Amino acid sequence: MRKMITTAAALFAIAGLTACENAAEKEAGAQADAIEANANVEATQLENAADAATTDASRDALNEKADMVQERADEKADAVEDAAGNRDGGMTTSNTPN
Repeated sequence: MRKMITTAAALFAIAGLTACENAAEKEAGAQADAIEANANVEATQLENAADAATTDASRDALNEKADMVQERADEKADAVEDAAGNRDGGMTTSNTPN
């Protein structure tokens, strides 16, 4: 439940930034959101399996894998947004292409 609330809050924050973006940035943002949403589903499934695990070792391994899924998704989503030229939604100009 906590993860769902965190994800929802993040999506609302991202939605607020989209008003300042051009079409390419909006598309990249949507792709990044989809990457992260898919990772959240996969990570939640792994965490649920960890909760049902019978040994500490398997529980730890599944939780670690869930964390890695989320980290990779974050990196991939950031790369998609970076490729659009404005990762931070227009909050700064340091990474805006010329």
